Amino acid sequence: MGELLFRTKLERAHKNFYTKLRNEQGDVPGWVLVVLMTTGLVTALWTVAAPRLTAILKNSLDAMNGIR
Repeated sequence: MGELLFRTKLERAHKNFYTKLRNEQGDVPGWVLVVLMTTGLVTALWTVAAPRLTAILKNSLDAMNGIR
C-alpha cells in the first residue's frame, strides 16, 4: 500500500515537472528582444565612449613607453 502511494506521488511529480518544463520553453521573442536591446545599448555607449577610451589607452601606453 505504501509503495503504491509513493509510486503514485512520484509519477504525479514527474508529470507536473515535465508539464511545467514544456510550458516555459520557447520564449524566443522575449530573449531576442533582450539581446537586441543589449546590443543596441552597448553600441550606443561604445559610440559615445570610444574616443575617450582610446585617448586613455594611448596616454597609458605612451606613459609605459616613457618608463623604459
